[in-house]
Amino acid sequence: MRLTKNEVQADIDALPKNYKTKDLDMLIKSYVSQAADVSPLREYVLDMQQFHRIYFYVALKQMRDVMERLAFINDNLLFEDWWHTDQLIKFVADLNFDIALEQAKKYLKYKDPFIQRWGYVMFISKLGRGHADELLKLIKDHDHYYVQMGEAWLIAELAIDEPDKVYKWMRENNIKYNINGKAIQKICDSYRISDEWKERFKALRISLKARK
Repeated sequence: MRLTKNEVQADIDALPKNYKTKDLDMLIKSYVSQAADVSPLREYVLDMQQFHRIYFYVALKQMRDVMERLAFINDNLLFEDWWHTDQLIKFVADLNFDIALEQAKKYLKYKDPFIQRWGYVMFISKLGRGHADELLKLIKDHDHYYVQMGEAWLIAELAIDEPDKVYKWMRENNIKYNINGKAIQKICDSYRISDEWKERFKALRISLKARK
């Protein structure tokens, strides 16, 4: 079954008005069960962003090998203005960390900020756990809001299992406050980080703001 633009748009139009993600996921589930071919949608993804989740999910859910999934993502870095790249995290969670790290370094060299964002958020799963030393080295100053938020999210995620390393890095890094500040806010919003550590990170705000 090859999905055409018109067929998929008709299916989307048939969803409830103001449909929710769960409604779209039911549609995706039906496509996956039919082993649908989404390749005809590729040329429309950037112009019709309602196709993004369908295009990636239907293809990736039919793949069992994580390297095959990674290859598909690399062949389809159609992320422009798509800040929901985090929807793909679960599809790469089983990657070998060293392979993932090399891929991330390549993503961070792209000019597209949403591909750069993906280079950070791809580690927000078991893939990044225990790797604060390596991943914090990837954090750089970025002007784009969604890249900054991706960095902050990764920093906060690393602080769950390795708060001491993240705290030491934050005290010593030369990153602008807007990224550190966003990371501290996400740390404080996390229910998986202790109140003691949250207070320690909050106490850094004054000194971090004072940096030039």
